[in-house]
Amino acid sequence: MNSKTYIKTGVFSGSFNPIHIGHLALANYLCEYENLDEIWFMVTPQNPFKQQVDLWDESLRLKLVTLAIKDYPRFKASDFEFHLPRPSYSVHTLEKLRLAFPDRKFHLIIGSDNWLTFEHWYRPEQIIKENAIIVYPRPGYPIPEKTNTHTNVRFVHSPILEISSTFIRKALEEGKDIRYFLHPAVWDFLQKHTTKISQNLTTDF
Repeated sequence: MNSKTYIKTGVFSGSFNPIHIGHLALANYLCEYENLDEIWFMVTPQNPFKQQVDLWDESLRLKLVTLAIKDYPRFKASDFEFHLPRPSYSVHTLEKLRLAFPDRKFHLIIGSDNWLTFEHWYRPEQIIKENAIIVYPRPGYPIPEKTNTHTNVRFVHSPILEISSTFIRKALEEGKDIRYFLHPAVWDFLQKHTTKISQNLTTDF
């Protein structure tokens, strides 16, 4: 009997407020070096661990992700969580993804900072039991050399880029030219729509 072949799909969930080259470089590395067929940028409308202050409109954040990844066929922008109850819990998202896409094996992508607090997530044991998890290093939170974790958890040594979306938003508010921190299409779009974004309009961009 032939075993079923699944499409190995990374779930890169986040606010992407906004998406920057750190996000893109990490996802690029995981596709090319960690044997993932695709990575879905899962734009989260509401993170249960984050306040909504300074969170750009979800349609804008999705638009920027779409612009940033359009030239790399193994990246996909997803609004899947837009259609789920809020706030967004990973255990629910992953469960719904498995039901909707039975031909895929989903790998949840999280940073080493989130891994240290993973036990505080909603139903962490269920997430580990039912899904593959990829943990990448974050500044100040090195990947442990020795791990005795579940076989579904994999630690990777991807390059570390110390860029945050908070830094990006602050720089934009100050009128800084930070074009090299963003995908060119994102930078061009933000230059054309700075007024709308600063006013936090929910207009269709």
